[in-house]
Amino acid sequence: MAPCQRPDPMAMTQNDPPPFEILNPEASAPFLLVCDHASNRIPIAWGDLGLERDALESHIAWDIGAGALTRRLSALLDAPAVLAGYSRIFIDGNRAPDDPASILEQSDGITVAGNREVGAAEAARRAEIALYPYHDAVERTLDERAGGTRDPALVCIHSFTPVFDSAVRPWHVGVLWNRDERTARSLLERLRREDDLVVGANEPYDGREIMGYTASRHGETRGLPHVIIEVRQNEIDTREKVEVWAARLAAALREVLGSDP
Repeated sequence: MAPCQRPDPMAMTQNDPPPFEILNPEASAPFLLVCDHASNRIPIAWGDLGLERDALESHIAWDIGAGALTRRLSALLDAPAVLAGYSRIFIDGNRAPDDPASILEQSDGITVAGNREVGAAEAARRAEIALYPYHDAVERTLDERAGGTRDPALVCIHSFTPVFDSAVRPWHVGVLWNRDERTARSLLERLRREDDLVVGANEPYDGREIMGYTASRHGETRGLPHVIIEVRQNEIDTREKVEVWAARLAAALREVLGSDP
């Protein structure tokens, strides 16, 4: 494990990954896929934040399978997608920059040494590196798709652990919403027609209590149709499983959200 030390906050290099990835920007589907926790990468100057490799590969650093699922959905649906380029443990792309949970000192019982006593200046720099560029990219992509015959819908792709805090989570997939339930209710009904699925309504998290920053900022604020999809991680932890779920969700999203005329 590399030593954890405070870096020069300006020490980004050309070898660092970009803060976001845009797929299919000219695609025809009338919605945008986004994935806040697609990556477990940390800028090189920050080392590994004091974490062992196993921790960096675990769910505390990213949503396992969510990035791969988003990429396949983008291809199958001919839909644009924006994926965050850095780990949630560096700064969480689905939290407001002033949210205390945006940079965690501990996650699921694991201490993140490199996040201890992060001051306002470093938190602001992390937001400049990873958070703002990602959300600006989402904003621009939605702007580019505005003004057509219909508003673009926002589809947020996440994954969740099969067991959390000793509680087994029975849902294969969850559909989340806050005040606007238009898209979520339609998708929920569509997925529940599949007999082999246990589908959670605002499970494993209740969107009415902890609505994510991305859906709130880009969906609710704009008045766009939007939904958060959470797939259980052991359902999408291999390439073959991702293919199955991508086909399943693509069919459901086509039915619920349609396609451009």
